[in-house]
Amino acid sequence: MVAPEAPAVVFLGDSLTAGYGLDPDQAYPALIQRKIDEAGLRYRVVNAGVSGETSAGARRRVEWLLAQPVAVLVVETGGNDGLRGQDPSATAENIQAIIDRARRPPSPAKIVLVGMESLPNYGADYARRFHGIYPQLAKKNGVVLIPFLLDGV
Repeated sequence: MVAPEAPAVVFLGDSLTAGYGLDPDQAYPALIQRKIDEAGLRYRVVNAGVSGETSAGARRRVEWLLAQPVAVLVVETGGNDGLRGQDPSATAENIQAIIDRARRPPSPAKIVLVGMESLPNYGADYARRFHGIYPQLAKKNGVVLIPFLLDGV
């Protein structure tokens, strides 16, 4: 059991983070907590995934999540935006707002941005614009990028 005062690694995301359909201990944040524990590191993982959430929903929740000290914020959002065909520029705006908030006290967190891809049903132009928001935001903000969470799955 990790002490509650251990630095928090918060995973902000949708059903992929929440582990929809899985036992809570099988969601990827729980698996990462086990790896952290095995390595003897002193971090506490918080799974803040909500199934069905869009980037707008994550943006609304981030203030509450960052009211506590957060060492690392992993941002996995936008997949449901892509499934719904939402404008990629709106998704980018929401993610930028999350990054901006994460940099302010009391929790100037290190940020890891997790990229997503859209399905081809909205066309190649939409897919290109959607996929481009993650590397563009990572470069603009100097944050770590995991290009695609489901790569190899």
